[in-house]
Amino acid sequence: MNYLRVLRTRIKNWSWFRIISVTVFLSICLGIGGVGGILWIATRDLPTFESFQDYHPSLVSRVYADNGEIIGQFFIERRLYTPIDQIPQALTQAVIATEDSRFFEHPGLDIVGIGRAAWTNFKKGGRFQGASTITQQLARALFLTPERTYQRKIKELILAIKMEWVLTKDQILEMYLNQIYFGHGAYGVGATSQTYFDKHVSRLTLPEAAFLAGLPKAPNTYSPYRNPELAKARKELVLQRMVESNFISDQESQTAKDFTLTFRQQSPGTDRLVFFGRSPSTPGGTVRRVVGV
Repeated sequence: MNYLRVLRTRIKNWSWFRIISVTVFLSICLGIGGVGGILWIATRDLPTFESFQDYHPSLVSRVYADNGEIIGQFFIERRLYTPIDQIPQALTQAVIATEDSRFFEHPGLDIVGIGRAAWTNFKKGGRFQGASTITQQLARALFLTPERTYQRKIKELILAIKMEWVLTKDQILEMYLNQIYFGHGAYGVGATSQTYFDKHVSRLTLPEAAFLAGLPKAPNTYSPYRNPELAKARKELVLQRMVESNFISDQESQTAKDFTLTFRQQSPGTDRLVFFGRSPSTPGGTVRRVVGV
């Protein structure tokens, strides 16, 4: 009891400055401890550094006849892995300009982009623009669920920074372009190029690349089979972003906008391709086409 009485007496003799200083110090300690606890809970089950370099996505297994013709395909996710050196520069530039214009400048988390998005959202009075980097999107696609929670966002940010520590920008970009979903059952740019244009991704033109780069945000919304006008507008937005990022000139953009794309025919109401004659992957195969955007 005597000890408590002495302690109360000493506290009464403290100056206001000392009381405020101690209060601030304790608040900071509690805040740091609280944040640390939240981070520990949120990140205790995150993958290790080694798992980032052990990337083995689900791929298509093909069955061939004796003459080399494809007679069947088996897959969980329809994906044809494509190395970064086989992906045309127009496509990588279109994706960067659209999804993450500061991709080569930030460490996985783009503070400038977050600030810009927050200001845009404030001016529009709502949440209209996100700020996830390509690395964050890849982390989400590989390791997380699409649920919108603070815990998932914290995990996504930490994973993105860790991935940037152990992977090069080209490795991240290659993984991203082979992982993400482009609609109509196609994952990655290899299968996507075949799905929409019936060609190898390395043969894509600028307007085709711009169209594909606009799909990941909302593949169903920007599907040329379902919403051709929205798909066309999205393609033109991607081309404008490429101009703003100094990847192409105004003239190149306008030429690409004026070019009418031709898409591979799909069965209405399904995500299965309609084949006529032999497989379209086989030289000489027959494919119906439909004029798109």
